[in-house]
Parts: sequence; structure tokens; C-alpha cells
Amino acid sequence: MQPQSLNLIILHNPSINKNRSLIMIQPINYDTKSLSQKAELATKADSNVVTDLLDTLKANSENCVGMAANMIGVNKRIIVFSMGMMNVPMINPSIISKSQEYTTSEGCLSLSGQRQTKRYKNITVKYLDSNFQEHTQEFSDFIAQIIQHEVDHCEGILI
Repeated sequence: MQPQSLNLIILHNPSINKNRSLIMIQPINYDTKSLSQKAELATKADSNVVTDLLDTLKANSENCVGMAANMIGVNKRIIVFSMGMMNVPMINPSIISKSQEYTTSEGCLSLSGQRQTKRYKNITVKYLDSNFQEHTQEFSDFIAQIIQHEVDHCEGILI
């Protein structure tokens, strides 16, 4: 586990990338009380949260494959996750079907240690992309597990 003070020093420093856009890496929220609150629906006014989450996920890519907005202190239904070389945002995600339950052990950047949890091998998710276009998509295996973990964050469920 990284020292929290180190995260705060590094993560509060915005910088400029090659495209001259502002990179804003946010500090990680470790407060289980706020992480346990159900998230509110996101709106177009929350678009900057998507960017902040993507930047923060990239900055934590060695220890993290997905994040929810409440992990950076924003109580909105927004998640991001790594899918190969691409980081994918989902706004207001909802798992509309699931199959093939299994038990696994997971960790979380906001919590210490590993915990047992139930997941599903196959899921179908309804969500909005960063342009607020609606999608329904099927996911399986590890990507499905990541999405379920992050959607649990949106529901205020901690592993």
C-alpha cells in the first residue's frame, strides 16, 4: 500500500500533456463512509469527472485496472476501466443481465487487502459513453469482473 501522503503530493500536481490539454490526477478517497454511499446519476455537467477519472486511472495503472468516481471523492455514477491498451469510461452504467456466478478474491485501491466476493462471468451493461450516447454491450471474464467491481462502487457496495 502506498503512503497516503505520497499520493496527495503527487496527485495534486496538474500538468500539461503533449496535446496541451490539462491533466488532472485526483487524490484517492480512502473514507469508507463516503465510499459506502450510493452514487447519484451523472449529467453532462459532470463531463470533467470522466477526464479526471481517466487521468487518475492512468496515473495508478500499476496498481489499478478500474475506478469509480467516488474513489476520487465525486458521488456520481461514472466508472472507467482498462480494456487492453484502452481506458474506457461508462456514465450511469447499469448491469441488465448476468450469468455464471463464481467466487473470487479482489483488492481495491481505496481499501487495504483482498476480500472474497461473488461475480458473474458474463454481463450485459447499459451505459452512456463520454459523448452521452447510449450503448448496451456484453462483457465477459476479467473485464466483466472489473465492471462489476466498479458498478458496486456506484451502489455504495465495498468488497
